[in-house]
Amino acid sequence: MADLRDKLPDNAPGRFYVDSQCIDCDVCRDISPANFTRNDENGYSYVRKQPEIPEEVALCEQAVMACPVEAIGDDGT
Repeated sequence: MADLRDKLPDNAPGRFYVDSQCIDCDVCRDISPANFTRNDENGYSYVRKQPEIPEEVALCEQAVMACPVEAIGDDGT
């Protein structure tokens, strides 16, 4: 389970975040490319833009469920 205290500094402020457990597998970027991107220098994904419409929220929720190492969090706000 993602840990809010361990979230990566690149994440856009808001409900969804990626923590340091990320293994850069590309799953979240495949599911929701509008919201997730890659830090090429350090090799991990992060939330570049918080979802703004219901479809984006649904895709981010899907990414949370699909993450193989549970590195994506949803703080519910």
